[in-house]
Amino acid sequence: MLTGCLIIVCGLPGSGKTTHARRLAEQRGGARLSPDEWMDALGVNLWDSAMRDRVEKLQWSLAKDLLRAGVTVIVEWGTWSRAERDALRVEARELGASVELVYLNVPLDELCRRIHGRNHEDPPITRADLEAWSLVFEPPDQTEMRLYDSA
Repeated sequence: MLTGCLIIVCGLPGSGKTTHARRLAEQRGGARLSPDEWMDALGVNLWDSAMRDRVEKLQWSLAKDLLRAGVTVIVEWGTWSRAERDALRVEARELGASVELVYLNVPLDELCRRIHGRNHEDPPITRADLEAWSLVFEPPDQTEMRLYDSA
């Protein structure tokens, strides 16, 4: 039986999820799934949360097919809550896949610098947005990290 590997790349905007996921996809020969890129390609507003949910559901369906086929899948959805990460981990393990978690912990000032430098979002992400999101974001602790396979 083929077994794939799910790699969850977790972090706030500007933390380097896309850069890290691209590197992992190249190094590990994996398929990278990014809702921002799909939404941008479809001409959809990145702030449309209902559409983002639909794109992520579609990507997860594809990810499960790829995992069943033995492919490494890298998701860069941010996965801000432990419950979201747990759900992905449990479902992937039920398919027989290994699951890794990459947490990109970047200081707020650096997030602001990176986001300002890329100037990609419309409307722009502000420092106030990042401050508010950092209060909602649930960073993985050591107990959670032990639930994942090592690279």
